[in-house]
Amino acid sequence: MHRRLTHPSLLPAVPVQEALRRPLDLGVHVQRIQIDDLVVTDHRRVLAHGRDAARQDPETAALLGYRPSAPLTLQAAAALLAALHTPDELAEMGMRTARHLTRTTAATQHRASVVLELADATEDD
Repeated sequence: MHRRLTHPSLLPAVPVQEALRRPLDLGVHVQRIQIDDLVVTDHRRVLAHGRDAARQDPETAALLGYRPSAPLTLQAAAALLAALHTPDELAEMGMRTARHLTRTTAATQHRASVVLELADATEDD
């Protein structure tokens, strides 16, 4: 008795069975914090953009200590702009990033947290 084999391309299609399992919870917790050290390169532009930002978003400005009854300080203007804009936008407003730091904290349910830091300095440093 000779048994004849069928070519796989001629066999009927077998439906793909999806795994009906829950996602596996590994209990890993990660927190990333990005810190930018900024340098003011043009204080006039920072103050002008800061005044505009304080008028457009008075609630955020108030959280940073700005009061309409007092003049906007350079520090408050820089903090407000940094809170509202990306580093690329800040470069057009008279500020630049001097250093960028990413701090990552990772832990499992059974191990203590591990802290990793990655710092990038700009070309000017």
